[in-house]
Amino acid sequence: MNIIKTTLEDFLIIEPICYQDQRGFFLETYHSKKYKEEGILDNFVQDNQSRSSQNILRGLHYQIKSPQSQIVTVMRGRIFDVGVDLRSHSKTFGQWFGVILDDKIGPRQVYMAPGFAHGFCVLSSWADLHYKTSCLYDPTDEGGIIWNDSKINIEWPINSPKLSARDSK
Repeated sequence: MNIIKTTLEDFLIIEPICYQDQRGFFLETYHSKKYKEEGILDNFVQDNQSRSSQNILRGLHYQIKSPQSQIVTVMRGRIFDVGVDLRSHSKTFGQWFGVILDDKIGPRQVYMAPGFAHGFCVLSSWADLHYKTSCLYDPTDEGGIIWNDSKINIEWPINSPKLSARDSK
């Protein structure tokens, strides 16, 4: 697999090897030994899946007391995926990075260490995402940052996203 460092510490783009032929394709979305060899040492304990329609924006979400690392994979569709570094000790504290994940371009994943807020917006008709997390989800431990926070100033590729009531506050 190919690991691409971004401008944020511990926020990586992962390009798994994809085997394709006339029948379709095969790829490993996670192989603990291979990921550990690349320095991703987290113990992943929960897998989640979401489906969202075009112009939906989810986030920016994070866990407060038990920050979790994540590996995000787009199974179908195209999204703009964003991480914001919330680790006060980090050189990239308060900074964001965004990347297009698209099942048509080729397999790509995003890895973020514990301490990032995560969000995405859907650019295709529909998008299915798979999340691998290092902590069990606890709704009483969830925090959020408004998607258009002027201090963070994320350059979203959509102007009028569809938001949940919670994400609009």
